[in-house]
Amino acid sequence: MTLRPNRPTRNFALPAFRFPSARAQRKAMSDSLPLNVDVQTVKQWLDEQHEFVLIDCREQVEYDFARIEGARLLPMSEIQSRFGELEPLSEQHLVIHCHHGGRSMQVTQWLRGQGFNQVQNMAGGIDAWSQEIDTDVPRYQ
Repeated sequence: MTLRPNRPTRNFALPAFRFPSARAQRKAMSDSLPLNVDVQTVKQWLDEQHEFVLIDCREQVEYDFARIEGARLLPMSEIQSRFGELEPLSEQHLVIHCHHGGRSMQVTQWLRGQGFNQVQNMAGGIDAWSQEIDTDVPRYQ
């Protein structure tokens, strides 16, 4: 048996582990939640008392004409000036709706950009709601 001379051990440097930034973590969480939710699912959540906040981003006159019971009015035109009202809700599940889904999609994407990781757009808006869920909610153009 022959002995080999001692060789120095190799030190392998392990790459430094970096925790994802808070922004990256929020983005990953929002990426896992679908951007849109349909009116049937929202109705089911309301019936089952699922914990979420339904926000109507239409204007006051639209809200006065037709509304979903339990929705909180926060018009898109006021969202930046009233952002302080939303900050306490940043960790809660929010569903945003409007007339057809266009404005609420913009609000949803803006809120996600502000770090709200559990916000969804109600696809089809109150118009889809009045056709598919509650025909007593008046339709308008």
